Amino acid sequence: MASRVVFTGGRVFDGSGSPAVPADVVVRGDRIESVGPRAELAPDDRVVDCRGATVLPGLVESHCHLTFPSAVGHLDPSFNPPVDVSFFHHLPSPDEHLALAERNARILLDHGFTSAYSAGSLTPVPTEVRLRDRIAAGLAAGPRMRAASFERDNNPVKLGPAAAQTGPAAVRAFVREQAELGFDSVKLLMSNDDVFFEGGSMVTQYSAEEADAAGEQARESGVWLNCHAQSPESIKLAVRAGFRSIYHCSYADEEAIDLLTEHKDSIFLSPAVGIMWANVHEGAEFGIDAEKTGSVKSLEAMERLYPELRKRGLRVLPGGDYGFPNNPIGRNARDLELFVRLFGYSPAEALRATTFHGGQVMDLPVGLLTEGYFADVLVVRGDPTSDVALLQDPANLEVIMQGGRFHKAAA
Repeated sequence: MASRVVFTGGRVFDGSGSPAVPADVVVRGDRIESVGPRAELAPDDRVVDCRGATVLPGLVESHCHLTFPSAVGHLDPSFNPPVDVSFFHHLPSPDEHLALAERNARILLDHGFTSAYSAGSLTPVPTEVRLRDRIAAGLAAGPRMRAASFERDNNPVKLGPAAAQTGPAAVRAFVREQAELGFDSVKLLMSNDDVFFEGGSMVTQYSAEEADAAGEQARESGVWLNCHAQSPESIKLAVRAGFRSIYHCSYADEEAIDLLTEHKDSIFLSPAVGIMWANVHEGAEFGIDAEKTGSVKSLEAMERLYPELRKRGLRVLPGGDYGFPNNPIGRNARDLELFVRLFGYSPAEALRATTFHGGQVMDLPVGLLTEGYFADVLVVRGDPTSDVALLQDPANLEVIMQGGRFHKAAA
């Protein structure tokens, strides 16, 4: 039998929401073998001393954009809407874009995120499909992925009601084509955004017939549906059509909140508070006018909405639209602190959201330290169940294990 890795002497937060307790975590191969009182050691066990540290599941990023160009140490101001989108005038080749995404994936893994659910590709090229498959094959280091298509716009302001791109048939065709390209999920911009024009967030871009067509085709093609939705009507259309992950939701009205609550067992929400915080508090040096782009208003709306959704038991996941120059990939763990500071989560609740609920959105055996799950394990210096901000410093991550393999090992 394969030798084991035994994490011993630390406190274990298993992801379920139970308090961290002294325990040992035993890994055999790529799976968790056991979690419990002090393990009986065998002569060939590899022992990891976790005294003074907390052992917890690998983190899950629920609103991931690995094809966006900015990461810590690699800021690219040419993709900074609405200030600058010249990135699209000098697009990298498919191989160059894959290399950029692989760099970002490694950085995200370096920061403790062992799984990632994509919130959309930057271009129509299936770079994320290639990236997902290369990571799964061990050819690139990064979080295990669920790949998402680029964002389908349906802007009636831009296209007009008679444009060929609109209508249920066109939406069906898009979902079917993206499924055939190998994406796990398909993303639609159900609403527009204030970044693009004043009042854009309240413009609903799809009809009920189009949304229903997307839902029907997604089920036929075996893919999930994700969407950007801010206006109340866009949120309601997404829920009724069977969308799985809904992003932002900033302006949900009471009817939308009730509908979300009614469907809370099939819906995941990722508010992307990270980008709004970055725009409001760190955007000026990058030329972002947080008032003009609607970020101030959106952040205030989130601070009212998400404490209520927390009370109602909605699955709200950290994941903050990272990949912009003022909000680069690698800063992702800050979302957990924002959940605590702005939404009223305890540190343990925020951790549960990014582990247990993260595993649910991935639909994979990740996010828990329990027998049979993938051995995605972090050893964190100190106690993040008391101070979740510890996770923002990669120096505090003493061990990063993914699928039983050490990405980072203790000295």
